[in-house]
Amino acid sequence: MTAAAESPGQNNALLVAILTCEIGFWVVLLAGLVARYPLRRPRLGGFLLAAVPVVDLALVAFSAIDLHTGGSPGLAHSLAAAYLGVSVAFGPDLVRRMDARFAHRYADGPPPPKPPRHGPEKIRYEWALWGRCALAMVLSAALTLVLFLLAGPQSTALALWNFQIQLAVITVAWLLFGPVRVSVFSAKEPLDIDEKGSGT
Repeated sequence: MTAAAESPGQNNALLVAILTCEIGFWVVLLAGLVARYPLRRPRLGGFLLAAVPVVDLALVAFSAIDLHTGGSPGLAHSLAAAYLGVSVAFGPDLVRRMDARFAHRYADGPPPPKPPRHGPEKIRYEWALWGRCALAMVLSAALTLVLFLLAGPQSTALALWNFQIQLAVITVAWLLFGPVRVSVFSAKEPLDIDEKGSGT
């Protein structure tokens, strides 16, 4: 895995594709929400929101084509796999929360629920959040394997796994400092000001 073996032009193009997809994700998401609520066009809004995953599929296709046509595996491809895994795992929840915010702001919907601060609900919330992180890791690793196979018997194909190892470390650290820590130290936190006032 040497610098000479890599194709800077192709990797730069893939990094641009990742950035473009990230911008496209937010543009399509916000366009869908604006159409659904401020513009009162629910069908158009629903169509745009349904099109959000297409942005991710475009990035996967670009990465696969790049490797299949002789692109050198590298960090950019690994980032593309991680981007898809995170988008699939966290994207639907992000869309729901954004939709709830827009519904509250423009359609008299209820206020978006806030994350629980303590108790069993907090523990369940932390485990569910980490579950999405673990799902992102699994999906990212699965896509990396596909890209690895598409790259063929190249020594540089091993470079695809470098970033995945870092993601695995992040996932384990999240587990320990997230749901495990909350589960172990689950003593009830002090009451909020509002809760104290309601008890008097």
